[in-house]
Amino acid sequence: MSTRIFTLLFCATSLFGQETALELDPAQTHVDFTVGSTLHTVHGSFQLMRGNIHYDLASGTASGEIVIDAKSGQSGNDSRDKKMHKDILESQRYPEIVFIPDRVEGSLAEARVHGTIKIHGQDHELTLPVRAGALQEQINITTHFAIPYIQWGMKNPSTLFLRVNDKVEIEIRAVGRKPAS
Repeated sequence: MSTRIFTLLFCATSLFGQETALELDPAQTHVDFTVGSTLHTVHGSFQLMRGNIHYDLASGTASGEIVIDAKSGQSGNDSRDKKMHKDILESQRYPEIVFIPDRVEGSLAEARVHGTIKIHGQDHELTLPVRAGALQEQINITTHFAIPYIQWGMKNPSTLFLRVNDKVEIEIRAVGRKPAS
């Protein structure tokens, strides 16, 4: 199916109020984090375990779940990662980070997806700015948002000489496809 035909069919489905379903591909999804500190900026990543999204742009409804493996988090520094997993995320106790969408506003190209993120044993409301575009038989999705991890009850890793920002910036680049019928 050509890119143009798929894009037209995908957009037409969204415009006429039918629910659209997408499955996210863990192998082609990147979940990156950045947190600044007085000494340097830390960059790292997590792995997507699974993700499926159902939405209807006409009615604004959304459902599904996006599940990130909290234990997969890595920044390239073993001692820092050990501290992140043991003291901050407590990833042995809370092995998954889950986003459950409940409504969507906007268009396929640019939307705001509202839902609940379950992290560190707590639920928090979150609205994600999402951009999407069709390419052949897939949808490329990106979002960028901040998690106020200290405000949400996670430990502050700052020390006497090292001050760490109180928010972690998250960037997700995902590939979704309509599930096989």
